[in-house]
Amino acid sequence: MSIERRGIIKFAGQDVTVIGADLQVGQVAPGFSAQAMDWSLMRPLEETRGKVRIIAALPSLSTSVCDRETRRFNQEAAALDEDIAILAVSMDLPFTLKSWCGAAGVDRVLTLSDHLAGEFGEKYAVLLKEPRLFRRAVFVIDRNDRLAYVAYMPTIGEEPDYEQVLQAARQALAA
Repeated sequence: MSIERRGIIKFAGQDVTVIGADLQVGQVAPGFSAQAMDWSLMRPLEETRGKVRIIAALPSLSTSVCDRETRRFNQEAAALDEDIAILAVSMDLPFTLKSWCGAAGVDRVLTLSDHLAGEFGEKYAVLLKEPRLFRRAVFVIDRNDRLAYVAYMPTIGEEPDYEQVLQAARQALAA
């Protein structure tokens, strides 16, 4: 049974329940399954093994902050080493991901859906029980599947510190 915690974050002005325990730098990143835009089930950490991964947990690509964040990571990806993969995971349905990526021209960020089981959401402590959405967070996972950077945003509407995330990814790549 998963840990349930309240008083950490609000959604629509109300305290909501976070499922799972926050991850810490140095821990092994939990494996998970998620659906790609074509509805296929994938195991993202296994499929990107040997790379440094930046994983952004997003409430929904339909929101302005998630839109901005994913576009920014897509733009930054062009300047990053090919051994750094960027993934964005949300509870959005796969056809929403496909439609949004097509309209936004996002082609360097792998967008994934956790709508089926919420496995990523629970393992990475981003699943909000009541609205069944994610709180915003960013993780950098090194080539050995260890967490090199973990940042949970204090509010859903707050963007990550992109420079810190990118620096952590570059440092993990150099290690």
